Amino acid sequence: MNKRKITVAVTGLNNIDSPGPGIPVIRGLKESESLDVRIVGLSYETLEPGIYMHDLVDKVYQLPLPTAGSAMLKERLKYIVNQEKIDVLIPNFDAELHNFIKIQDELKTELNIATFLPSQAVFDERQKSELEKFGEKYGVKVPESYMINQVLEIRKLEETMDYPMVIKGRYYDAYIASSYEQASTYFYKVVAKWGYPVIVQEFVTGTEVNVTAIGDGKGSCIGAVPMRKLYITDKGKAWSGISLEDDELMDISRRVIENSKWRGGCELEFIKTKNDEYYLLEMNPRFPAWVYLANGCGQNHPEALVKMALGEEVQPFTDYQSGKMFIRYSYDQIVDISEFQQISTMGER
Repeated sequence: MNKRKITVAVTGLNNIDSPGPGIPVIRGLKESESLDVRIVGLSYETLEPGIYMHDLVDKVYQLPLPTAGSAMLKERLKYIVNQEKIDVLIPNFDAELHNFIKIQDELKTELNIATFLPSQAVFDERQKSELEKFGEKYGVKVPESYMINQVLEIRKLEETMDYPMVIKGRYYDAYIASSYEQASTYFYKVVAKWGYPVIVQEFVTGTEVNVTAIGDGKGSCIGAVPMRKLYITDKGKAWSGISLEDDELMDISRRVIENSKWRGGCELEFIKTKNDEYYLLEMNPRFPAWVYLANGCGQNHPEALVKMALGEEVQPFTDYQSGKMFIRYSYDQIVDISEFQQISTMGER
């Protein structure tokens, strides 16, 4: 079978202790049975390990940080497409998605780069600060959540919320606080890294279960695989996990994807209580770093996303294998200083 040759640009190359989804997404694309994929890596920092993974990433360009705005991003992409023909672009960081969503139509019409992202309205309604409204709208239980901008607001919340409570950043990081002193410390820690607002969320006791999923933007869930973490790092990231057989969790996840008309990849994070109730903690608007587990279970989500971005009709996956595990490991790469200097000074390699 002749594979279709395409070039896909991917961000999220930081495969470290808090890994980005880029490398797992690339691995999924490289295993496509119908696409011959050349990968252009898009990095923000010079020490992102994916830059130097030559067996997976064919070419690398640096992007301006998301804080530079969408205009700077577009200018950089204009330069890149003068060097490379990019068929599809897959952004994998929460913080960069706003810029990409803002210019997704221009990328297609002016640069001929296809993306597969939600609209700004759909993206905004699943923000952590809007989670309560999101839960009401789509019929899923969510923990009580509040958005604050001052540390003293925690004292006010103590009137209605008990400790422990969860202190969350806008994009990443969550800390469990058992006292006001801990909560205020985490508040400033989150603000220093992610800015305002800070989300204070009710702590729900139970087992965390996550779902990697993909929607077509028209009301269909193309694929979904649930997972329970087996080993967690000090940053709360899964270092190993196992796919689950859980019909109720899958029904809830599909309902959220279908009713919200989600377009693209996402991760749903739930807590399953001892009473078998499911609370949605958050909906991350991109593939999780463990998305490669879906490949191992028989669903290639990155491949499906690329095909839909190219306008192909993709049939929903009907099943997956439970009992499949992923186990992450660290790996030392040897890199010549000249390659590091090249990406540092030229912004590409």
